[in-house]
Amino acid sequence: MKTIENKVVFITGGTSGYGEAMARLFTQEGAKVIIAARKENELAEKSKEIGCDALKMDVTDFDAWGKAKAYILEKYGRIDVLINNAGGGVAIKPVSEQTREEIDRAIKLNLNSVIYAAHTFAPVFMEQKGGSIVNISSVCAHHCWPEWSVYASAKAGVLNFSKGLYNELQPYGVRVSCLIPAAAATRFQKESGIPDVDNILGTEDIAQTALFICTLPPRAVVEEVTVWGIDQVVNPL
Repeated sequence: MKTIENKVVFITGGTSGYGEAMARLFTQEGAKVIIAARKENELAEKSKEIGCDALKMDVTDFDAWGKAKAYILEKYGRIDVLINNAGGGVAIKPVSEQTREEIDRAIKLNLNSVIYAAHTFAPVFMEQKGGSIVNISSVCAHHCWPEWSVYASAKAGVLNFSKGLYNELQPYGVRVSCLIPAAAATRFQKESGIPDVDNILGTEDIAQTALFICTLPPRAVVEEVTVWGIDQVVNPL
């Protein structure tokens, strides 16, 4: 029996990029996957294509998380894996050129949403005395490039929040991991207004890493893991 089979897996940002790749892989491995996204038509199309459940929500809306929990617990009775994948660059440009709205949006989307998710679902995992939370960060959490400062601050927050959250949940047998991807061709570039990348790192590589994290024996936990494309030159500050 596959170790992820019949597990209830909730993935935010599940209609494209890493989230879509994870949803496909976890579904193929027999998990009961629920993907969340804001765009209803796209969500319906992707969930049908993948063969998983779908939930329309805005991860930056605190109240939406409570509704997501109610839906999942009513339909499935539990949650085994929570993957906080939703995020985006919003505005990749010098901080002096960003609007207040762009700054606030970047922080809310990339950091606040992860904290909202933990606030909502941590009590469920604690009561179950088990489960895995995987927070998707970025290599910007460790390295700094020009024009990425606001996004990087949020993703660095995700990394340190993950460590603190694990300390809180460890006594209950709950695992918290931070998965840190490098550059890959996703919708991130288009939505951030920056050129596409041609790095060879694939979304399926991140999906495989997430599956590995979640299928380790309960006695083992990955604190953080960084996945680079072998072709990416690391030359930041």
